[in-house]
Amino acid sequence: MNKVHKRRLGIVLLMLLLFLAGCSTGDKNASTEKGEVKASDAEDTLIVARLSDAESLDHQFMSTINAASITHGKIYEGLVGRDKNAELQPLLAESWEQLEDTVWEFKLRQDVKFHDGTEFTAEAVKATFDRLLDPEVGSPRAGVLAMVEEVKIVEEHTVQFHLTEPYSPLLSILASHEGGILNPKSIEEYSGEAIREPNGTGPFTFESWTPGKEIILNRNEEYWGTPAKVGRVEFKVIPEETTRTSMVETGEAHIAEPLSIAQFDAVNASQNSEVYQSEGFGTEYITFNVSKEPFNDVRVRKAIAHAIEMDAIRKGVYNNVGGEANSLLGSKVFGYHDGLEPYEYNLAEAKRLLSEAGYADGLEIKLTTMDNKERINLAEVVQSQLKGIGIKVNIEVMEYGTFVDTTHSGNTEMFIISWRNATGDADYNQYNLMHSNSQGANGNTSFYDNPEVDQLIEEARVEADSDKRVELYAKAQEIQMDEVIYIPVRVIENVAAISKDVSGFEISPSGYLEINNVSIK
Repeated sequence: MNKVHKRRLGIVLLMLLLFLAGCSTGDKNASTEKGEVKASDAEDTLIVARLSDAESLDHQFMSTINAASITHGKIYEGLVGRDKNAELQPLLAESWEQLEDTVWEFKLRQDVKFHDGTEFTAEAVKATFDRLLDPEVGSPRAGVLAMVEEVKIVEEHTVQFHLTEPYSPLLSILASHEGGILNPKSIEEYSGEAIREPNGTGPFTFESWTPGKEIILNRNEEYWGTPAKVGRVEFKVIPEETTRTSMVETGEAHIAEPLSIAQFDAVNASQNSEVYQSEGFGTEYITFNVSKEPFNDVRVRKAIAHAIEMDAIRKGVYNNVGGEANSLLGSKVFGYHDGLEPYEYNLAEAKRLLSEAGYADGLEIKLTTMDNKERINLAEVVQSQLKGIGIKVNIEVMEYGTFVDTTHSGNTEMFIISWRNATGDADYNQYNLMHSNSQGANGNTSFYDNPEVDQLIEEARVEADSDKRVELYAKAQEIQMDEVIYIPVRVIENVAAISKDVSGFEISPSGYLEINNVSIK
């Protein structure tokens, strides 16, 4: 073949390849054999830049909503879920019925498989909660369902929860990440250890986790429900906030969270990004390790409460983002007590209480916070305000993971923290944060122990009458306020920087990132 013919043949082949490329399924509007829509690689990958990594990918070992946001509703699903209005809805269970005060029966879906092809049956439900409650496994989340005596298999797709006593918030717990159903094969593979490669029933499958760097999920093409709109999600750990937000601005990421209030104007002024906001169930607050001096003296705690001007803090530090808080509960949480009054700003009373407690000449304390801009600013304002009553405050700033470990271990004095209620029920706050059984990693990092409060919380758990439950929680919160176990700062506002090319993104009132309906232009 001569050179001219070779050249002509090459041109024909090139044109044919270009034609085929134009007709390929890489076009975001082209349909697959299953009738699904595929996006191009760039438009099919959602990139989320986050402040910190997950401490675990195992729902029964993780202790933060930050970690649960990666897996809850994405990899793992529960028997029940919540809709956009936070109302309980069927999920892996088609229906449920309370047969007796202590017996709940769930009819399971029959068209569900785990990511490895294992059938979802009553066996998986039983294996999941047997593991959660096994003392030898040592799950820090076991306390939330300690009242479950037995999970009984009735039929292949019918299961019953037999409780030791009535438990009104059961469905709310099953809808949170603690209720995520695990693959029995994973339970067997990892035995009593935390599961490092999660395998659930959700719309995303696990690809990889590079600790401190990124977690990657892929769309579950065999998902039983409505499939996710993006084919891949990359959760990238980017500690520096300006880097996170600039990644959204330049198109290197689609979502950056959390977002400090100081960055609101810059993000909103951008042509490519905007601020996302939604009210949360939880609150941000200052608390004390009440098992240690000087904070084992209620007079010291009251003095500090009287010396902090919270209205000025909400305006100056938070620019009024997030509502006024009067307890650990956001106003949307069942059991919220709207009659509680925070301590008034009163320096004279604060000085009197300190003197009565034996600190007329002042004292020196440590205030610990995670490395979040608002929290550091809050710590500095508190430092300045407490100086007015003779308290010298030394601020200790920690990386998020270290902060969590430190508060769990009790190596604290006074610290700034938040609790993102995962269920919308007061029990989740009260039992985890205030019950003596929950001290340490289970949530009670104040190491508070009050038998009367314990009893009120326990009574509220078993009370079927909603009005009576509210009364019990109100009494518990009044005692906590009187004893100044915490100083409420504000109701949490969920905030993030998002690309204007992203639609369908939400953060639930519980604080979970909701990405199943996200699409990218």
